[in-house]
Amino acid sequence: MPPSGTDPMPSNPITAMEQSELRQKSLWVFGYGSLVWRPDFEFTSSKVGFIPGYSRKFWQGDTFHRGSPEMECTWGIAYEVRGDQIEASLQYLNIRESVLGGYITKLVKFYPQDEGEEGALLALVYIATPQNPGYLGPASEEDIAAQIVVSSGRTGHNIEYLLCLANFMHSYCPEVEDKHLFSIEEALMAILPWFYSADDPRAVFC
Repeated sequence: MPPSGTDPMPSNPITAMEQSELRQKSLWVFGYGSLVWRPDFEFTSSKVGFIPGYSRKFWQGDTFHRGSPEMECTWGIAYEVRGDQIEASLQYLNIRESVLGGYITKLVKFYPQDEGEEGALLALVYIATPQNPGYLGPASEEDIAAQIVVSSGRTGHNIEYLLCLANFMHSYCPEVEDKHLFSIEEALMAILPWFYSADDPRAVFC
């Protein structure tokens, strides 16, 4: 389903030519999952904001979240990279998100927090689609939380992923109600004591 909203968005992955052109300028990369608290690449500046027409869903069968085209907005952080940072960040992210995560890239309109339409800029975002090999599809928040609490990978535990992302939203976007994310957070906190005691150092994830 194509992204909704009033602003048309490119539907094809960014091409090698487009990447070459971007390397001559600054590039903004939008992150809505682990990139908001662990970008792991050098950047020049960053802005909190949102992209319209996408929603964040925990429907991906790995340790990464995904954005799906829907009539919503996804909040996160856009990072500005310049010069040599552009090539280095793209090489790193293409492995992290595309090769390992199966994500595709799109250029989307990003709206920085409190800057209005005049502050909007284009940003590169990595998203997953139902064609992604790791796509699991919809599930209840309780079922997702039950899967998260027992799942971990080489980059960390899924509990850390969820709680750090929720903490970002509570701290930097307190006026935004991310019902899907916060419902999973609530469901997870309800079952977490059954798996970890209060004095267990593994219980401190974020």
